[in-house]
Amino acid sequence: MRRARAGLQVTLIVGAVVLSAPAALAAAGEPDVRISPLNAAPGTTVTVTTTACGKETYGKGESDAGGQFHLLPGNRKGVLVGEFVVPEGAASGTDTVTLKCPPRIKQTVTYRISGRPHGGVEAGFGWAAGAAGPAATKATAAEPSTGSTSTPLAVGGVLLAGAVAGGAVHLRRRARGARTSV
Repeated sequence: MRRARAGLQVTLIVGAVVLSAPAALAAAGEPDVRISPLNAAPGTTVTVTTTACGKETYGKGESDAGGQFHLLPGNRKGVLVGEFVVPEGAASGTDTVTLKCPPRIKQTVTYRISGRPHGGVEAGFGWAAGAAGPAATKATAAEPSTGSTSTPLAVGGVLLAGAVAGGAVHLRRRARGARTSV
């Protein structure tokens, strides 16, 4: 019976943390403009999605590197979507995208244009992340922080901490039960 209660308590705690994470993210505010991918290579099609235009069904966009494009209704009400291709000769660095909607709505957002990878690609944490050398470190240090990776890492850390705490409680209760039954 103790195991069932401990398991239920751990499940409730982890469930509360998981269910509160989207609410916390929504409270932080959803951006009006989204760019996908945020790190595009030359020749990549970039998709721009916005809710900044409100009820409008049309808008215009312009990328410094990719040129002008149209914003047309997306798959949800109030969402406009546009696409452009990053030119093959685009230099690495940041690119600014400006969106305009009637009557006087203007939004500006940036994304990163990356060169084609040479050799191994950085694939995460550990020694491989620093293996690209000092040139790659300088390029990522100049890149503006979007905060897009810190939130999932924080949520994952909270979930991991909850699981460790639940396991510790479970083991402690199990050990206590073994001592009293002897």
